[in-house]
Amino acid sequence: RLVGEACQKHGFFLVVNHGVDETLIAHAHNYMDTFFELPLSEKQKAQRKIGESCGYASSFTGRFSSKLPWKETLSFRYTAEKNSSKHIEEYFHNRMGEPFAEFGRVYQDYCEAMSTLSLGIMELLGLSLGVSREHFREFFNENDSIMRLNYYPPCQKPDLTLGTGPHCDPTSLTILHQDQVGGLQVFVDNEWRSISPNFDAFVVNIGDTFM
Repeated sequence: RLVGEACQKHGFFLVVNHGVDETLIAHAHNYMDTFFELPLSEKQKAQRKIGESCGYASSFTGRFSSKLPWKETLSFRYTAEKNSSKHIEEYFHNRMGEPFAEFGRVYQDYCEAMSTLSLGIMELLGLSLGVSREHFREFFNENDSIMRLNYYPPCQKPDLTLGTGPHCDPTSLTILHQDQVGGLQVFVDNEWRSISPNFDAFVVNIGDTFM
């Protein structure tokens, strides 16, 4: 009932008691920090190519007219198909070299945990809509997802920038884990409201596709 009400009103809710290992979450954050602290020449080994959705990218100029996005991202694909159990490890080994083998293993495990969590959330969404528990779980069972790491560097003129501007997610479901810095806001009842960081929780929002 609570999930259904949240989705009808604004599409966001927090999930706690999710069963994802806190050590795995901490490792994911630590390896993310390690990547973004690399020299630019090293990060560019994973440079996103034109027309691709995965790889390393810095701020996207021109997307928002009034304020420049100020961020770096690293995106990579995850698939839950049974014959693709090591593809994230292979992706980073091929793009970044042998030193990134452990990096790939951590994010392989993290993405698998997120896939499991997403299917549990799909059960709740099904129940909230009055269909069976298995309805959406079965539909999304062998899902394709994009994992994205966002880094917002310190900015000397923060009034001229946004980390990520106002937007809707086009996907079916987004699961976000925040660090302790904050900044995420949701537009509810005609005003922007902040979501306070909670290391024990995941922020979930349904995307345009699921709507």
